[in-house]
Amino acid sequence: MTYPQTTPPGRFGIVNVETGPTTFAASMPVDGMLNPFTGSPSLASLAVLVDHIAGFANHARRPDNHWTVSSELALEFTPDAQFTVAQEPAEPVLAVSRPVGGAGRTSLSECTLSHHGVEIGLATVRTFYITAAVHTPGAFEHSTEPAEPLPDSLAGLLAVEVAETAGAGPVLRQLENSAVNNSLGAVHGGVAAAGLELVASAALNAGRTETPLVTASLRINYLRRLVGGGRSHYTATALHAGRSSGVAEAHGIGDDGKPALTARLTAYR
Repeated sequence: MTYPQTTPPGRFGIVNVETGPTTFAASMPVDGMLNPFTGSPSLASLAVLVDHIAGFANHARRPDNHWTVSSELALEFTPDAQFTVAQEPAEPVLAVSRPVGGAGRTSLSECTLSHHGVEIGLATVRTFYITAAVHTPGAFEHSTEPAEPLPDSLAGLLAVEVAETAGAGPVLRQLENSAVNNSLGAVHGGVAAAGLELVASAALNAGRTETPLVTASLRINYLRRLVGGGRSHYTATALHAGRSSGVAEAHGIGDDGKPALTARLTAYR
């Protein structure tokens, strides 16, 4: 199953290859995805794939008249993940997910990530089940308008832009664009996670010209909806940036100036 380019899955080229009832799988290309701050190859976009297919496993067992909203996302990469992908960059990454345990007011799923048959990471997604969700007309549906050509950069696909910071930590503005929204009209959880990874990685690699710190893990809490536009942005601070490892804290801030997401990233040389 493919999605229209006016949706986050379609925008990132996600293709569903298995949809249950117990196993869910999807693939996504990652070739040419660069961090707009550092210009280095980035696996940040895989957060979109993870939130999509691991969220799918939770969504499939929702109670009647309920919807799902991501509350936590954790992503772990193997030490050689970036190198493995770089060997055959045109090969898409495959994510295979399954629900874990029983479902209550929340639900947990896990997924593995592989590239050309080699495991490169694993992830978990926890979701809330909510009632009386308001579906945004047109969300995840085929548009009657001709689709504009897709951007050719990761920043363009995420609808973000680097902001001037006057010497402060890295900042990415989250622009208003319905194509990166979920079906409830907020920024897709995977898109927001990718934005957090980009600023956190940039904070750890500020001033590094060689031997960059490469993301090993990303853990996110979704506090409330993030709506693009206005003053909505992502920013990060390096808590520790050593020779061989680093830890950064990142936040997604809404137009009202209040945190909507918080994350911690760990990276190694």
